[in-house]
Amino acid sequence: MRPTTTKLRISGIAQQIPLFALIAISTSGCSAVRSWQTNFSMSRPTNQITTLASDPDSQAEQRATAEIPGKISIHPVTFRGAVVQDKPLIDVTEQRRPSDATLDANNGELPIPVTIPVTIPETTTKIPDLPEATPDFETISDPPNANAPQTVDQFVQIALANHPSIRAARQRVSAELNRMPQVRALPDPKFTNTFWPLHDQSLQTAAGRVGNQMSLSQAIPWPEKLQTKAAIVSQEVRVAQAEVEEIEREIIESVQLAYSEVWYATRATAIIAETRKLIADLTKVAETRYRSGGSQQDVLRAQLEADRLDEQLVNLRKQKRFAQADLAALVQQPATMLAETTDDLGLRDIPNQLDELIALAERCNPKLKGLAWEIQRDRQKHHLACLEKYPDLQVGMNWGLVNDNTRVLSPVADGQDQLNFNVGTTLPIWRDKINAGVREAANRTSSTVKRLDAERNALHGELRRLLVQADALTEQRDIYQNRIIPRTEATLKLSVADYRGKRTDFFSLIETYRELLIHETQLARIDASIAGTLARIERAVGSPMH
Repeated sequence: MRPTTTKLRISGIAQQIPLFALIAISTSGCSAVRSWQTNFSMSRPTNQITTLASDPDSQAEQRATAEIPGKISIHPVTFRGAVVQDKPLIDVTEQRRPSDATLDANNGELPIPVTIPVTIPETTTKIPDLPEATPDFETISDPPNANAPQTVDQFVQIALANHPSIRAARQRVSAELNRMPQVRALPDPKFTNTFWPLHDQSLQTAAGRVGNQMSLSQAIPWPEKLQTKAAIVSQEVRVAQAEVEEIEREIIESVQLAYSEVWYATRATAIIAETRKLIADLTKVAETRYRSGGSQQDVLRAQLEADRLDEQLVNLRKQKRFAQADLAALVQQPATMLAETTDDLGLRDIPNQLDELIALAERCNPKLKGLAWEIQRDRQKHHLACLEKYPDLQVGMNWGLVNDNTRVLSPVADGQDQLNFNVGTTLPIWRDKINAGVREAANRTSSTVKRLDAERNALHGELRRLLVQADALTEQRDIYQNRIIPRTEATLKLSVADYRGKRTDFFSLIETYRELLIHETQLARIDASIAGTLARIERAVGSPMH
């Protein structure tokens, strides 16, 4: 026969365990939370780095420039080895995050503590390693010699490495990847502890009085449901990756367009600088004719043309600064960075096969790929909605602590503990709800398919327009470069000779010179437009055109 005293002691302890747990949580919970407080301090970057010209002559010129109010500092423009303007002072400031040691009470900025309570669960689950996130104060490295001429590919690489939109999209891909182990796992098991604080009110069985009941249950979804959820997340990862590629193509296009604008402004400035020399020579010829009895009107007209060129230079410098500011913003560099381009714009051959471009876009365009992955995701969601008609299982076990002391009512009480297992299932009987979910998923799939068709048609039309535009620009470039400009240059040479020999008037000479200036500037604009059209074609196709 079992000893009753031991059974009584065990039963009493089991009944007091939940009460002790509640007391321990109420008394030590605040201190436990306080012990896990984390303090964060907010700081503001204060460090600045200033880059000055190292040449003593340049420093003297800079000091002189700083002392003259209203003087405009011009960035150096080089054309055919000749320096048009002196080099100004360039102030490049870079802000970096200071260390905590630099923030003290002397500067008036104290760290602001932020308290975040952390709750520790009773059970610990192994968490997969997350991809390292890029902090907001990440130091972005400046390109070497930021104001030196660089190719468009160099600026593209800097933009792809530093642009925050691309980094944000990559973090979304990492977030989707971390959803995979979540949807594959089973739901958390449930543990229940039932006890009676008043001993006289506990359940009475033939084996004795039940002092404590504990149960453990686990829900088990229909096996194919977890696999389908994992397939949905897999398609979501591919959709997020397609969004990364789309943002990268947009950033590349923006960099190429800004680069072509900087190149055009630089090229047009160089053309006007060369033309300025021609006007200076014509002014001398007009002055010589005036001293020999000619008209003073020619001298004034020549000086007026020089003033007009200076006005065009001001507009071109402003246009160049705007394009440089856009390019600096794309590559995440200080606004004071004056990006310079190389003399060669790097124009590539225009593709002439529309069918090949369309076939390449079908394979590489990130928006089309993203919509295709969305269709696969929606089909998996439709399959998951159909699986809702199948029940989910639930298994569990119960254990009851029974005592056989003298206070039991049953004469045959033996104190045998109770142990049982249970199996349950959900009852998917609400068919209207399930069928509505299936129809919803089917409609979403059909909507995504129509969106893909619409995007494909729009892409085909855009490629046709861009290809026609590129062909027209190429033909115009050939006409200007091989026919119009050479003939205008020959006409200008004859006009200058005729004017020196007093066989033509100054007005005809000026008209010929203006035509040459317009044609050369238009050729530079055509080259920049071709570069911009190629950038748009590459974005539409989703792949660089080699």
